[in-house]
Parts: sequence; C-alpha cells; structure tokens
Amino acid sequence: MSFVSPEVLGMLDNLDQNKADTLTYGAIKVDDNGIVQVYNRSQADLAGLTTAGVIGKNWFQDIAPCTNNRLFLGRFKDGVQKGTLNAAFPYTFSYKMAVTNVTIHMVRSPSGQSNWVFVKKD
Repeated sequence: MSFVSPEVLGMLDNLDQNKADTLTYGAIKVDDNGIVQVYNRSQADLAGLTTAGVIGKNWFQDIAPCTNNRLFLGRFKDGVQKGTLNAAFPYTFSYKMAVTNVTIHMVRSPSGQSNWVFVKKD
C-alpha cells in the first residue's frame, strides 16, 4: 500500500510546486527523460539540496545518481515506455547524504504528461 493518499494521486495533473510543498514527504515531478520539473520542500530538506538547484537537472544522473540502476531507473523507464508507471518499493539513498532508507512510489499522471517520484523516509 502506498503512503501517497488517493487524493494526491488523483490530482497529479494539477500538482504544482506550491501544492507539492505542502506534502510531508518528498515529491519530485520528472519528465520522461528524468528532468526535474518540481522538487518539493520536504525532499529538499531530506536531501540537503535546494529546489532552485535541482529544477531542470536530470534526477537519475545529476541529482540522485544512486538511482541510476536497474531497480530504480529500470522500473522508471519500463513504466514510462508502457505508460503504466506505478511502482512502490523500499530503497536506500546513498549519494550526497548519509545512507537513508526510504520508501519510493513512482507513478505516471493520469494524462501521461508527467511522472512523479514520491519519497518517504523510513
């Protein structure tokens, strides 16, 4: 079961930076190539980064290269390609921060126009 509420999942097409900043867990909106479009305050605090320093960069290469693997990026690419991205799994971040255990939920917006990576610290 996902930690992301059905209400949030139902508004993915309208979830902008201001709304994402109200969430108590990380929320990263990326395009199909992994370019960050929204990076909320909770995720910035968790990672020790700034929103301004992340927007426009590639999540998998520039921001969290520890996610550039089959478990994470592989699931992302497969889900994007099939248009069915919806995966929740435990993960451990290990780049530019202390080793941090998290739960990830990646999901594609209903319109298929964006992808979200939600992060909850365990």
